[in-house]
Amino acid sequence: MSTDPWGRVDDDGTVYVRTAEGERAVGSWQAGEPEEALAYFHRKFEELATQVELLEQRLRGTDLPPAQAEAGITKLREAITDAHAVGDLDALLGRLDTLTDLVAKRREEVKVARDQARAEARSVKERIVGEAERIATETTHWKSGGERLRQLVEEWKAADRIDRVTEAALWKRLSAARTAFAKRRKVYFAGLDEQREGVRAEKDQIVAEAEALAGSTDWGATAAAYRELMRRWKAAGRASREVEEELWTRFKGAQDQFFQARSAVFAERDASLRENAEVKEQLLAEAEKILPVTDARSARAALRHLLERWEAAGPVPRDLRDRLEGGLRRVDDAVRKAEESEWKRSNPEARARAQDTVNQLRRSIDQLEARLSQARAAGLEKDVREHEDALAARRSWLEEAERTLGEFS
Repeated sequence: MSTDPWGRVDDDGTVYVRTAEGERAVGSWQAGEPEEALAYFHRKFEELATQVELLEQRLRGTDLPPAQAEAGITKLREAITDAHAVGDLDALLGRLDTLTDLVAKRREEVKVARDQARAEARSVKERIVGEAERIATETTHWKSGGERLRQLVEEWKAADRIDRVTEAALWKRLSAARTAFAKRRKVYFAGLDEQREGVRAEKDQIVAEAEALAGSTDWGATAAAYRELMRRWKAAGRASREVEEELWTRFKGAQDQFFQARSAVFAERDASLRENAEVKEQLLAEAEKILPVTDARSARAALRHLLERWEAAGPVPRDLRDRLEGGLRRVDDAVRKAEESEWKRSNPEARARAQDTVNQLRRSIDQLEARLSQARAAGLEKDVREHEDALAARRSWLEEAERTLGEFS
């Protein structure tokens, strides 16, 4: 019989392994020495030990799922329990027990992580549903709202799944929000179509009126009518894009036809008025020779004669009208100011008031001079200064009053 710490070979060739539960036959060896038998069964043990070591490395060094790890442990445990091998099988089973504890810990960690992921996924999906419901009830930007709902659906698909009941309830709310948004958008555009149809009818009428006026030669009244039509056009709102473009093209065409015809007539008329403008240029040059006005009466007479010739010359082109009329108006203003000044100088009431002012100031000066003499004689320096200041002021006023009175001479 041959022995070693973990097994032996009996005289009949039976090979035993020692475990905590006692000896157990693991095989029979009939050919060769007992040492060879033990070496063979030791190699079987080493194979099992290698498998345990590999499982330890995978479990500790990778994110091997707990279920897969447990399956590997169970398979190895069965293999070691019934192993035809010689070695410390109890130690291998102890290592598997350690792995079982590690798997249990990892399973708990995975459960916690999964619960946290589900809670986060639920929060994400509740946020998605809440935003979708706000869009369904509040948003009126239909294009961006519809696009955002599509994005929310993609975010829902990308989020982790949660428990089936909650997932179904939230998805039902999301679907209801999308449906409500689609119905509200449909109602809006139906009303918009009806409104646009009313705008189209209104603008059809405006275009018909514009086209009826296109050939008019009543330039002033028709231009005013076109301005009113443009006001109505802007107030009517907008039809659909295609209708709006077609109606505007017709409206603008009618308007352009009228104003181009008017411009052609005015251009021809302006050409015929150039001769009138040349006459008025000469008359304006004569009028400007009146300035500066030295004799208001003769200036008015000369200007009156020029105005008669001015009116007889007739209208001028519009681009020259303001300059010519403005030049003549400046001459007329200068003559009018000269007349007003002349009237003031010849006004007997104003002259009398000016004379009265001069007389009052002269009497006041005489009185102050008498008081000044008395104050000097009495040696009253304060009174002297006051009377001197008052006299200086009165004499200044008298000088101005005499100059005003002189203007009436």
